[in-house]
Amino acid sequence: IFLVLYDTWFDSAQQRGRPIADLPIPPEVAAEGEAAVARFRDEHRLAYQLEAPVNWCPALGTVLANEEVVGGVSERGGHPVVRIPLRQWMLRITAYADRLERDLDGLDWPESIKLLQRNWIGRSTGAEVDFFIGADRPIGVADLLPEPSDEAGDSESRGAPGSLSAGRRPQPAVQAAFEQWSAARKTAGYPKRPGGEVLRIYTTRPDTLFGATYMVIAPEHPFVARLTAPEQAAAVEAYCQAAARKSDLDRTDLAKEKTGVFTGSYAVNPVNGRAIPIWVADYVLISYGTGAIMAVPAHDTRDFEFARQFGLPIVPVVDPGTAGGQSREKLLRCEAAFIADGVAINSGRYNGLPTAEFKQRITADLADAGIARAAVNYKLRDWLFSRQHFWGEPFPLLHELDESGRPTGVVVPLTPDELPLDLPAAMTFDTRHDSPEPPLEKAPTDWLYVERHGKRYKRETNTMPQWAGSCWYYLRFLDPKNDRCLVDPEIERAWMPVDLYVGGAEHAVLHLLYARFWHKVLYDRGYVSTPEPFQRLVNQGMILGENNEKMSKSRGNVVNPDDVVRRHGADSLRLYEMFMGPLEATKPWSTDGVAGVRGFLDRAWRMIVDERSEAMQLNEAVVDCPLTAEQNRVLHRTIKAVTQDIESLSFNTAIARMMEFTNFFLREPQRPRAAMERFVLLLAPMAPHIAEELWAALGHANSLAYEPWPDYDESLIKEDTIEVPIQVNGKLRGKVSLPAEADNKAIEAAARADARVAEWLAGKNVVKTIIVPGRLINFVVK
Repeated sequence: IFLVLYDTWFDSAQQRGRPIADLPIPPEVAAEGEAAVARFRDEHRLAYQLEAPVNWCPALGTVLANEEVVGGVSERGGHPVVRIPLRQWMLRITAYADRLERDLDGLDWPESIKLLQRNWIGRSTGAEVDFFIGADRPIGVADLLPEPSDEAGDSESRGAPGSLSAGRRPQPAVQAAFEQWSAARKTAGYPKRPGGEVLRIYTTRPDTLFGATYMVIAPEHPFVARLTAPEQAAAVEAYCQAAARKSDLDRTDLAKEKTGVFTGSYAVNPVNGRAIPIWVADYVLISYGTGAIMAVPAHDTRDFEFARQFGLPIVPVVDPGTAGGQSREKLLRCEAAFIADGVAINSGRYNGLPTAEFKQRITADLADAGIARAAVNYKLRDWLFSRQHFWGEPFPLLHELDESGRPTGVVVPLTPDELPLDLPAAMTFDTRHDSPEPPLEKAPTDWLYVERHGKRYKRETNTMPQWAGSCWYYLRFLDPKNDRCLVDPEIERAWMPVDLYVGGAEHAVLHLLYARFWHKVLYDRGYVSTPEPFQRLVNQGMILGENNEKMSKSRGNVVNPDDVVRRHGADSLRLYEMFMGPLEATKPWSTDGVAGVRGFLDRAWRMIVDERSEAMQLNEAVVDCPLTAEQNRVLHRTIKAVTQDIESLSFNTAIARMMEFTNFFLREPQRPRAAMERFVLLLAPMAPHIAEELWAALGHANSLAYEPWPDYDESLIKEDTIEVPIQVNGKLRGKVSLPAEADNKAIEAAARADARVAEWLAGKNVVKTIIVPGRLINFVVK
C-alpha cells in the first residue's frame, strides 16, 4: 500500500489522487532533463521526504512523540530532550483535508467524534499576506525615521501599551524600495511561493491588519539567521537553543509566561507602510501556517500577553460597540484583548465597516495589489510516517549511491516480485546511541546494500510506525490468504464498507482519520469500491469501579475478570457487561449485579433442564405440543424485540426481554419444545456456553452455531384486547379493557361507562376529550 501512496499525486482540480505518471510536467522543468523531472515528481508525491524537527532523546536513543516530552525531558526517565532536524518520510494527508472533513456528513458516526475530527483537521478561511522585509538586506533600526519619543536603548522606542503608533516610518530609501516592490507585485500578481524579500503570514483576521504592531517567527523559521542583527545574534541563538529543548505542547501551553527575543529587524506592513519589529518566540510553531505571524495584541490573547510582557504597542482596530460594555472599556484602555467581531476603527478608509465585510474588502483589495490572496488553512499537518526503530515495517525503497557511497537523491521503489520485504533476520545493536540514525543503519551489508543494473543502492533504514498495520487491516481480513493482491475485487465489493465499527473515542483523530485517508487514496486509484471504510461507528462506554471512579491499580479498584469467571462463569460475566446499561454509556461495576444475572441464567436452565435428576434430562414441563395463543404471542414478541434490540446494539433491553420470557414460561405447566429451542437461539450470542448445553439437552447433536436466526410473525404479536388508562384532568382514575381494534368512539363510551370514572365526571363539564389510540384517554373537566 505504501508504494501506491508513493506512486500517487493529488490533482487539486479533480480533487482526487492520480498515478504519478499522469502528473503534468511544466515545459521549463522538462527542458532541464530527467533529473529535474524526477525531482518535480518527488515534490508532488503523496509520500515524500522532508527534514522535520523531531524530539531526540540521546539517553534513550530514540525519537519521542510530543506527548512523551514534558518540560523538556522525557516522560520516561526524565532525560533531556532536544529538537533537531531529521530526514523523515511524510504522507501528504493535507491534500485530502477538504474531503476528509466534507465526507463526515455522510457517515453514521457520533456527532462528538465528527466534531473531534473536524477540529483536528481545523479548516479555517482567511488570507495569506506578504510583509516586505528588504530586498538586499534586512530592514534595521537605522533604516527607520526617528520618533519624537525615541531614546536609544529604552523600551519606549518600541511604543508603550496603549500607543496608537502601529510601527515606525521607514527612511526614504527603504520607503522607495517598498514602493518599488509594491509596484512590481501590482504588475506580476501574487506569487505561489514567496521570495526572500518578504515574510509570508496566514491570518484568519485580515480585518485586523492595521492593528499589527509586531511580527513573530518560530525559532525554526529559515529566516531567523538572516533577520538577526549582529548585536542580537547571541541572544537569538541562545533563545533558539532553549526552544529546541521544549516540546510543541510545552511551547503552546496557554498558561505559561510568554518568552521571546527581538531579532533587530523590521517588516513593512503593506496596509499602512509602517515598519514593525520582528521577534522570535516559541509560541509560534513552524508546523502551523507559515511559521510566522502578524501580531495584533488588541485582538489576540497570546499576542496581548506577549505585548504586555515586552512593552509593545497595542492598537485597537475592532470596536465592540456600546453592547460591548466592560469589554469595550478594557479594550480602549488596552487592558484586555477583544477577539470577537465588531466595527473597524483606526483602519483608514475602512473605518466603520463591520468585520465580515471588512475581511472581504481588504482581502480583495490586497489581492488586486498582488500582496495577498484568499486562503484556506488547516491545523492538520502532513503525517510524519517514519520512525528510528528496528521494529516496524521496512520501507520498500532503495536510495541510489554515487561512486563514493553517498546518496544521489534518486529513490527507486522495489518491484512487486521483490515484496514482501522482511527485516534482517539476525541483528545485534545497542538501542541507546549518540546519534538519531535508525538502528537499521547497522544491518548486515547483504541486506542493507543492493546491486541493480550496475548501480549500488542502499535500503531505506527508517521504519514505518504502528499505523502502517492498523490503517488497512479491515481489507485484509476479507481475503487474508490472497498472495496475488491486497484483496480480491469481488470480495471487496461484496463486503465493504464496514457496516459497524465499535471502538473507543480515543481513536477519533489518529487511527480513524489515518484509515480514512488511506482508504480514499485506494478508492481514487481503483483498489476499493467505496469512498469511506467505516459506515457506522459506535463508541463503547467505560466500566468504572464500584465507587464510580475509573479503575486503576493505584486506586485498588480493578476487577479481575478471571475471579468473576471462577465464581459465576464466563456467560454470567458476558451477560452482565451487556446488561449494565446502554453500550455507549459509562457505567459503574456491581458485583451484586453479576449475581443477579447469574440468577437469570439459573432460571433459564431450570426452565429447560430437570435439576433434580443426576443425568442431563429435560424438565418434565418441556414437551412436544402446540403453543397456546398466549405462548405464541410471548414467543414472537420476544423474537421481534430481541432481534431489533441486537440490531440497535441495545443489548441490555434484549436481555430484559429474555428475562420476561423466562418468567412467563416458568409459570406455564407445559413448555413447548419449539418455543424453548427458539429461546436458546436468542440467548446464544450473549451466553454461548450455556446455550450450547441447553441446545444439546433439547436433543441436538450439532452446534447451534449453524442454525438460522428465528423469524417472527407480526400477525401473532398483536393483542386481542388492550387495556386503556383513563385520566381525569391528567390523573389516573381507572382502566378499561377493550378489543384491540376499538376506535375512539368505543374508547370514549367505555371510559364514560366505567363506574369510578363516572363518579369523577358527575356534575362536571367535560370541556375536552383527549384520546391517544390504544394508549390512553383523558377528560379535561371544569
